[in-house]
Amino acid sequence: MNPAGDIAGASDVRCPRPDRLELGEGIRWTDRGVVLVDILAGRLLAADGELGDPLRELARLPCPLGAVAPVAGTSDTWVAAAGTGFCLLTPGEAPRLLARPEEDAVRPLRMNDATADPSGRFWAGSMSYDAAPDAGSLYRLDHDGTAVRVLDGITVPNGPAFTEDGDVMYLADSARGVVRRHFVDPVTAAVGSSEVFVTVDDGSPDGMVVDVEGAVWIAVWGTGTVRRYLPDGRLDRTVLLPARQPAGVCLQGDLLHITTARVGLTRPGADDGALFTVRVDVPGRIASGYVFREPVPSLREAS
Repeated sequence: MNPAGDIAGASDVRCPRPDRLELGEGIRWTDRGVVLVDILAGRLLAADGELGDPLRELARLPCPLGAVAPVAGTSDTWVAAAGTGFCLLTPGEAPRLLARPEEDAVRPLRMNDATADPSGRFWAGSMSYDAAPDAGSLYRLDHDGTAVRVLDGITVPNGPAFTEDGDVMYLADSARGVVRRHFVDPVTAAVGSSEVFVTVDDGSPDGMVVDVEGAVWIAVWGTGTVRRYLPDGRLDRTVLLPARQPAGVCLQGDLLHITTARVGLTRPGADDGALFTVRVDVPGRIASGYVFREPVPSLREAS
């Protein structure tokens, strides 16, 4: 293997859908199919139907929508990292607020990328609109809808992505070009020690997904590439795209789906902002759902 890993050229990548998103991200293969968001437009989209069909809008919020996860035990409700916090989102209904941990922040902040862990908790990063250094945090939404800040001092958090057993979480600080590996207690969700997993010098690590071999696929913003890193941090392969800003990745079996963005480009190309698909050798797993348990009212509340 050469130092850059095996390379899949742009000719191997398909771009069958007509949609072009401003900031396509948060793509997940769920038990309801593949979903993704156009963050700044606040849109939740489904990539269903035939491969050439347009994306289908499930919901639209009047605030940025970072990512969602299906709520376990429901057919159409999602937990969302949106605006300054978290809500439950059911298409056709008003969002149900759970928590707004960044509502009173000194600097205007918004939620960014998010995912559910194998134990059914939901993790999401926050960032300032102007990507101010150290302004962001990582939050964990527990089963009762309580938001807990678990890490701070992050500039642009992306990911997180978990291993199958939930004891390792990968989290990127895109502005610093670093992906860290955090060790997590899968029972208590306590975050322990961490170490640098990958440092990217030629772009910004963005969305991530872990495959069945424990390797991490990373969308590298600004490079037109998605890269697969082995668990020891070695670069294994690179997928080249005809778009400059890859932002999100998911594995639907052996299909790697990649979202891209047009935001910030003075002259976007024809494929910037598109959703791409390429077949890969190692498959991924279906994304975990969020397990929400309504808090039991106290006697005083019930009276």
